[in-house]
Amino acid sequence: MADRITVIGWDGTPLTDAAAGALAGATLVAGAAYQLNALPVPAGAERIGLGDLQTAARRIADHRGTAVVVAEGDPGFFGVVRTLRRPEFGLELEVLPAVSSVATAFARAGMAWEDAQVVSAHGGRLRRAANICRAHPKVAVLTTADAGPSELALMLRGVPRTFVVCEALGTPDEDVTVLTSERVPDHDWRDPSVVLVIGGGTQPADEAAGWLAGHPIGFPGADRGWALPDPAYAGADAGEGRLRALPAHVRALVLARLAPVPGDLVWTVGAGDGALAVEAARFGAAVVAVEADPAARARTAANARRYGVEVETVTGEGAEVLGGLPEPDAVAVESGGVEMVRAVVDRRPERVVAVAGSLAEADGIRQVLTTAGYRADGLLLQSAPLSPEPAKGSGAAFGRGDYTLLLWAEQTD
Repeated sequence: MADRITVIGWDGTPLTDAAAGALAGATLVAGAAYQLNALPVPAGAERIGLGDLQTAARRIADHRGTAVVVAEGDPGFFGVVRTLRRPEFGLELEVLPAVSSVATAFARAGMAWEDAQVVSAHGGRLRRAANICRAHPKVAVLTTADAGPSELALMLRGVPRTFVVCEALGTPDEDVTVLTSERVPDHDWRDPSVVLVIGGGTQPADEAAGWLAGHPIGFPGADRGWALPDPAYAGADAGEGRLRALPAHVRALVLARLAPVPGDLVWTVGAGDGALAVEAARFGAAVVAVEADPAARARTAANARRYGVEVETVTGEGAEVLGGLPEPDAVAVESGGVEMVRAVVDRRPERVVAVAGSLAEADGIRQVLTTAGYRADGLLLQSAPLSPEPAKGSGAAFGRGDYTLLLWAEQTD
């Protein structure tokens, strides 16, 4: 292993004395081509590129001498330090960071960023990064040459956002461009350091946003927890006998089977007043709620605003409405029956939950799921609330009960 390994973060400004001294004594310097050309690398030092970081790490581990690795900004933040510190390389590092590209990008935009989400599109994660942008009003995306601003904007078709595209931060060629998302694909972009995606704005301005970095979506304030009581949602008792929101105890089980997390996209089909959609969004997932009733969609929007989350609403009730939706990770079919479930599994989500209106419909849904290669299960969930005023001396009493037929499934492959 090299006698000494120093990782220098460089943001285009003059090197510190410590960084310049480490570079001057290096016998091996690793970095991007523009960094090796711009910095005073010693004439006799071996130069290696960081295109394949693991190959570079192995060469550094085998080197006998003093090694320096040059990286952008803060190399401990979505940078090279994580790879270099892997146990298989056995490297001990001294890290000299500069200002991170994310901090620089928000500084160029003149914005605070303790409430921002920061995601990386590296490693084939563009779709998950786009889902974070759907679910949150302030996101910094670290992009790549093949997962850049245009590809991200195309993933967000129909979702109004403002892009702040920061190209070549910290270099003489630095450029910062502000565009609406629909105009971004019309441009040819250099490989940027970071893209800020701004918009949405249903998140409330509350006191909690100022003390916790990366303020989580739906972070509990006055209303803690999940599977909140039915009165917590506007319109939960609307509909003239038709249940417009799944009861809280049913929502709890549905959410457990959907398992929504940040980066996921969840559909709720036949969403009613959006209680389930809002709760899935409070877990950090991007959510599309499909509902035919305009009044119910309006109440979904009101519920989303109340809890500070983003829920995209789509008009429709037939299976054909699903064709234009982005790819889901999990789907809850709150109404629609066998044919809707059949249309859902054609899109191959990882997880499906469906409410059935009868035993015959439940059997049909289960057949659709198993035929499509899903591992299916379900139950008949019965409940009866405690009576508020039991008869004197009679102990606990129960009110009129109800039941829900619920099925869930996961891909077997």
